[in-house]
Amino acid sequence: MSSDGHQEEPGRDLSTWTLDQLQTFIHDARGQQLGTTRVAAQGQAYNSSRPREARRQWAKLSLLGNGRMLDNAEGRSARVAQQDFMLRMWVIDRLGPDNTDPDWSPEALASDTLNTLTFTPAQAAGLAEHWRDLPIEQIRELRWHKNLTAHLESLAGYLAPGPVRPPWRRASGAGSAS
Repeated sequence: MSSDGHQEEPGRDLSTWTLDQLQTFIHDARGQQLGTTRVAAQGQAYNSSRPREARRQWAKLSLLGNGRMLDNAEGRSARVAQQDFMLRMWVIDRLGPDNTDPDWSPEALASDTLNTLTFTPAQAAGLAEHWRDLPIEQIRELRWHKNLTAHLESLAGYLAPGPVRPPWRRASGAGSAS
């Protein structure tokens, strides 16, 4: 395959490309092209007619395109992280966790999530109580936290109590604290 054969038709429907074609394209893509490649690869990962491992490969490619979006984009890291976390959680839920691959490891996803946050849960809760009185920058940061943690409800069921899963987040059927 020629390395610039895919560049001759920039309007071509990327959802029809092979994994190898899209992977080659991602390495040269910029800006909106990376978003389009991320979505195309993610769509292939969601295709339930594909074998499980092929879907994981497509998801991995989507993560690559998503991660490359950080190369030239300031201020978009929260959005990129959210897309990363949500896809990783989807793979863990639908295709199963894999502790040999950090992208599909529940513990790694929990650690990555915690490392991305700028507020502790207690700080976020305290700020959220009076969010209307906060400067717009802090409101925006609280919104990012909400988006960055949207997957935690699903993730908690995969984690044992410990540093990445607080004891108050019990697995279903484990009871509740009084």
